[in-house]
Amino acid sequence: MDWSLIWKAAIALAGFGALLGAILAIASRRFHVEVDARVEEVLDVLPRSNCGACGLPGCEPAAEAIVRGEVPVTICKAGGPAVAAEVARIMGVEAESTVPMVAHIHCRGGATLSPIRAVYQGVNSCRAAETAMGGGKACPFGCLCLEDCATVCPVNAITFDEDCVRRVNVKKCTGCGLCADVCPRDLIEMVPADATVFVRCKCQYTGKKARDVCKVACIGCRKCEKVCQYDAIHVENGFATIDYDKCTNCGDCAMACPTDSIQLWVADEDHPEGGEFVVPEGKKRKKGGAGDAEVPADAAGGEGVAD
Repeated sequence: MDWSLIWKAAIALAGFGALLGAILAIASRRFHVEVDARVEEVLDVLPRSNCGACGLPGCEPAAEAIVRGEVPVTICKAGGPAVAAEVARIMGVEAESTVPMVAHIHCRGGATLSPIRAVYQGVNSCRAAETAMGGGKACPFGCLCLEDCATVCPVNAITFDEDCVRRVNVKKCTGCGLCADVCPRDLIEMVPADATVFVRCKCQYTGKKARDVCKVACIGCRKCEKVCQYDAIHVENGFATIDYDKCTNCGDCAMACPTDSIQLWVADEDHPEGGEFVVPEGKKRKKGGAGDAEVPADAAGGEGVAD
């Protein structure tokens, strides 16, 4: 074996490596881009879920855009006011006050309340079912109970119960709004986290036609409108809509609703989902002419009566 050839090859490779190293060192200095140290600080504050709710492709591009001043410090919807305040501190500015938001699903008509007219067999996607046949429920406006909203949620805050009613865990929900963006029937609304009165139906049918497709549908009777002292609720397109800028959470509309499609949310830290929907305490309804009786929300899939 000629060892001189091995040494020559080793020296040549070492020299070539040194040359490449020198070229890379010169290039790194020549093309060096200064990175603002605040980018890393802001990135450490952001949730790093890369949910895209801010409209940017991820948390790192969001941090860079914040530092460059291209977007407001409140851009992170998933982080909410707490993250906005910390980002504002890093940037040396004052964050505009924001109201924490959570997702609310305008449908409680599960399989036992809204009859099944057909069995959908296909891609586990609400958009696919809506496009193919409009889903299998009798109500053409109700939740299709498939996976779009749950899949897109970065914090797994959306589940469904045994009756196939979608539920939002407010303990987990960050208010990013991704679920609202993917719902093909526009059933998910971002509402103030401190709201306690909710319309749980968006059926555009009225009267008997609405009740025929769902036992707990809003029938568009406008009783809620008549009792609201703050002009905060109106029936539009057949269903009631609440203006949360005006709503005082008094619950009068829920008391007046004959189908319990308007309910109250009672927060409970010990509840696995952060609370539950209930009908107002003392709400009465005539049953079979035998007088008035308190109405528990058992027809709503297990909700209780407000204490």
